[in-house]
Amino acid sequence: MCNDLTVSAPFSIDLWSDVVCPFCYLGSRQLAGALELFEHREDVVLRHHAFELDPKSPPSFDQTLAQLVAEKYAMPVERALELHHRLEGQAEEFGMTWSLTQAQPSNTFDAHRLIALAASQGRAEEMSERLFRGYFCEGARLSDHEQLNALAKEVGVLDAALLWETEAFARDVRHDEESAQELGITSVPAFLIDNKFMILGAQGVDHVLDVLRRAWARRAA
Repeated sequence: MCNDLTVSAPFSIDLWSDVVCPFCYLGSRQLAGALELFEHREDVVLRHHAFELDPKSPPSFDQTLAQLVAEKYAMPVERALELHHRLEGQAEEFGMTWSLTQAQPSNTFDAHRLIALAASQGRAEEMSERLFRGYFCEGARLSDHEQLNALAKEVGVLDAALLWETEAFARDVRHDEESAQELGITSVPAFLIDNKFMILGAQGVDHVLDVLRRAWARRAA
C-alpha cells in the first residue's frame, strides 16, 4: 500500500479549552510541540472550541486565584500557592514565564466569543495564544472588553469592539459547549483527533505525537 495518503476529509484536531485553564495552556504548547514533529503537519486542520470552566463565574473576584483554588478544593492557601509554583515550573519548560499571583480570574464567555470571531478571520490559534499569555503572564482580566479589544488588535483581529454591542458568536460558544457535553467532555483540555482518538488533559508532547501517528496510521490501514 502506498505510504502517501490522499483523503477527502481533513485530518482534524478539535480542541476544547478555556483560556484561564493552566492545563489547557500547557496542553496547547504540548500539541504545538507534537505537531512540529508530526510528519503530516501540513495536512492537519486545527479547530478551537469553547469550554468554560465556570460558566457562572462573575466578571471579576475580590479574592486572589490562590484563595479561590483553596476554597474550591478545601485546602490551605499555602498549598494552592505550592501548586501554582509547580505549574509555573512546568510552564518554564516551554519557555513561558507565568505569574499566577497576578492572574485575574473572571468569566471567559466573551473571550471565547472573541476566539470565534478570530476563527472567522483565520486567526483562532493566534488569538487563543494571546489570551492565554495575557491571563497567565500579564495579569489581564479576560472579561474586560477594553483589554480584549487591545489583545485582538495585537494579533490583527478586526471588529472586536463590535462584538460587545451584539450577541455575535454567542451561539457558536454555546454550540461548542453543547458538543463537549454530548461527547462526555467534563474537563479540559480535550483533543479529538481525526474524530476517533480522544486525549484528555495535558499528557505531554510524546503522548500527543504517538496518538497523532496512530490516528494517521488508522487512516492508511
